[in-house]
Parts: sequence; structure tokens; C-alpha cells
Amino acid sequence: MKKNKEKITKGIILAGGTATRLFPLTATTSKQLLPVYDRQMIFYPLNTLIKAGVKEILIIVAPEHSGQFLNLLGSIFEKLDVHLEFIVQTVPRGLADAFILGEEFIDDDNVAMILGDNIFEANISDSIKNFEKGGQIFVKEVPDPERFGVAEFDENGNVISIEEKPEKPKSNYSVIGAYVYDSRVVEIAKTLKASSRGEIEITDINKKYLEMNELKVKKIEGAWLDAGTFDSLLEAGRIVKEREIYKNFHSETEKAISEFNKNLKNIAKKKLF
Repeated sequence: MKKNKEKITKGIILAGGTATRLFPLTATTSKQLLPVYDRQMIFYPLNTLIKAGVKEILIIVAPEHSGQFLNLLGSIFEKLDVHLEFIVQTVPRGLADAFILGEEFIDDDNVAMILGDNIFEANISDSIKNFEKGGQIFVKEVPDPERFGVAEFDENGNVISIEEKPEKPKSNYSVIGAYVYDSRVVEIAKTLKASSRGEIEITDINKKYLEMNELKVKKIEGAWLDAGTFDSLLEAGRIVKEREIYKNFHSETEKAISEFNKNLKNIAKKKLF
């Protein structure tokens, strides 16, 4: 454990799992490597973290697709001084397992986790940059909150209650796939018991911070895209194009992606001759 150092915020992108709802597409590649308009899905959460100034990012991947992630992302952001690490999740154990797997990576720093299939039109960079302590979740108003995790909160952004897919939601605000916590999240995750689904749940982490009166909420506007089914993947590509979300990338991130793609084209041309 490092001592007497300034806390920074590190990033985790959860890109493991089996993605059975997108089978057979995911029989040959990871869901997060499927295209959303003109680039692989994984670049959207990466961009969110990089725009927030996060320089150390851990990507959690499934064993069968780990090589594909390395081939795509291994050195793409070196010029940006953004360091990527990868860890293999052999058995999906729930979203909260990311913090146990990433214990050494997190150390005693804060950590922002984004689900690899979630895309946000809103810029949440400042909320990540300005985070100091406790837990912070992001919510969006939806017409069908009973399908999601639902947060009830006061005018100051303090969470009052949080429920997973409630029959009678206490608000219309769904918890989206972005979370920021201090380093205590690791020990909290270790104490959790598996739910009826056999997984340790992110909702239970949020409830622990709520019990400590340290759970805050940030509302977002604009599109929230969860590209986990055929229809939502298709819809995500359409919205990203029509609203030009793909143009909202950090300039240096966009440059790195463009240079990588150019190099790929040059390599492909050489193989033809």
C-alpha cells in the first residue's frame, strides 16, 4: 500500500460477461468490440474517462476475447500518457466483482467504473473530476423506472433510497452504468453476499454507502444508450450518428483512434502486395 500520496481517480471499464442477448454475434467477439456507428463500442466509455482526466484505466475482459482487446487497445493511447491495464474475469460474478478483481489496481485511490455497453450523450467529466469521497451514482429520468435500479433523492442530491426493479418505484430516475467511489468500495464489495442471481450486486454497494449517508446522485440529460440487445445496438448506432455523439470525443483521443485506423489500413495494403 502506498503512503502519503495524493489521491487520484482511476477508471474501470467492465467488458467481460457472456452477452447472451447478442448471441451469435458474441460467439466470435466481445459485445464491447461490436461497432456503434463508426467505432467499436469500447471507445465510448474510454472517451468518457479520458475526458475526465483519468490516466490509469483497468479493462476487465472475458478470457476468450482478451487477445482481441490487447490487439485493439494495447498501445493506442501511449502518446496521451494514458495507461491501460487488463485483467481477465474467468467467471462473471456481478458488477461489484470488478472492485475485488481491481483491488491492487485501485490501491487507496478513488475509482470511476463505467459499464462497457453504456454510452452517454451527456458529459459527466466534471462530476468525475470533482469527486472527493463516498459514493456517487448517475441517474436519468425514464418512463419505465420499474425496469431498472431506481434512486430516490432530495434536492441536494443526497440519496434517500435505492431499489432494484421495484414494483412501485419511488421516483422516475433510473441508475445508469456509471459509478464513482472512494477506495473503501473494495472492502465493501468483499463483504457482499450473492443475490438470488448468484452475483454480488452493485446495488448492494450503493446501499452500503447509503447506510453511511455518503451516497450522492448526479442527474444527466440527453441520450443514455445501453447497447445490450440487437434492437438497442441498432438504435445506439442511429442515435450516435443523428446526434453526432461520435463528434464529442476528446480531440487527442480522436487523433489516437484515427492514427491507429490509418496504420491498420497501411498494414492491410502491404499484405495485398
